[in-house]
Amino acid sequence: MNLCDLAPEYIRAISPYQPGKPISELARELDMVEHSIIKLASNENPLGTSPLALEAMKRALDTVALYPDGSGFELKAALSQRYGVTSSQIVLGNGSNDVLELIARSFLAPGRQALFSEHAFAVYPLASLAAGADLCVVPALPADHPEQPLGHNLQAMAAQLNDRTAVVFIANPNNPTGTWCSPQVLEAFMRQVPAVTAVVLDEAYFEYMDAAIRPDSRAWLERFPNLIITRTFSKIHALAGL
Repeated sequence: MNLCDLAPEYIRAISPYQPGKPISELARELDMVEHSIIKLASNENPLGTSPLALEAMKRALDTVALYPDGSGFELKAALSQRYGVTSSQIVLGNGSNDVLELIARSFLAPGRQALFSEHAFAVYPLASLAAGADLCVVPALPADHPEQPLGHNLQAMAAQLNDRTAVVFIANPNNPTGTWCSPQVLEAFMRQVPAVTAVVLDEAYFEYMDAAIRPDSRAWLERFPNLIITRTFSKIHALAGL
């Protein structure tokens, strides 16, 4: 017997995620100097980490033998003050990927459905399948669309909502297409979603949007209690390695 055969069928059906090739591996293959290689596939911040963040890390090195505060009290307090939300509204994770997987495990199960767009972030189907959920992948806008080629078609996504839809994933902006949904279109979509369906607004690239197209999603939390917003320090703050 193979030990893997003991895993549920929906787990065994998942294809392993293929991460981008490490710079060190490419350097060995092509006999190149590592610092001469710029890796684009992982969307790592080319400006590097803030010197203030680096100094904070150095100060923390003396405490790495101790378990950290599992509740993240100080970080939650800082985020609460910055964004005008309560600490109880904040969930911390090892990158927003971790939070996306927590959402899937919390709200999805066999018989329930996850809804997302074609060409959306690869983690959505992986996390949903790991929870045993069914997938509803809605075709993206056509490649010749004048404004958002291959972007989310929220009107089509709304039409696919049903009583089994437990979670909707929306990446805004979307990775890998670089498209986005306007605040007006997003808000109109939220009004169509039943209160029993969680909507995950994945804003990993939020800070890269121009102010004119950036939604005030935080203000929607009071109006839409089924809304979950994910952000990350990995991209804009160049902390992917943490």
